[in-house]
Amino acid sequence: MLTSSRTVTASMAAVRLLGGEAVLHAMPRVPMEWIPLLRQGLPSASIDAAIRLTRITQTDLARALNIPERTLVRRKREGTLSPEESAKLVRFARIVERAEMVFEDAEAALSWIQSPNASLGGVTPLSLLDTEIGADSVLDTLGRIEHGVFA
Repeated sequence: MLTSSRTVTASMAAVRLLGGEAVLHAMPRVPMEWIPLLRQGLPSASIDAAIRLTRITQTDLARALNIPERTLVRRKREGTLSPEESAKLVRFARIVERAEMVFEDAEAALSWIQSPNASLGGVTPLSLLDTEIGADSVLDTLGRIEHGVFA
């Protein structure tokens, strides 16, 4: 199987954002290696890692993931996210990572994610991550920015 260096870099950045091997107890390098982790549920400490590294509030993260904040608090006590919640958190991490690659700067990427965007109907990219279609729209917009089409 051929794997692009961009895919490996993306996976590694998502691993870092979710707390690294110390939290995940794994080092997925390609998308297929995430599947078993998602199926068993990510450690809830990955939420805290994402909050710490992005400086997005728990309330905003819960909204972006479409997971009630009370559920996130409960999952932190329980220690593990559900497979669906894990998939949403990885989707968030992969988009943050993609923005960092496009902007070549973590601060610029996080600012872009939290700022209203005309090409996304005037809403923030973060507000669209609660759905797959919204996340795809954010990725499409990042692709246009990367290729110099700032629509």
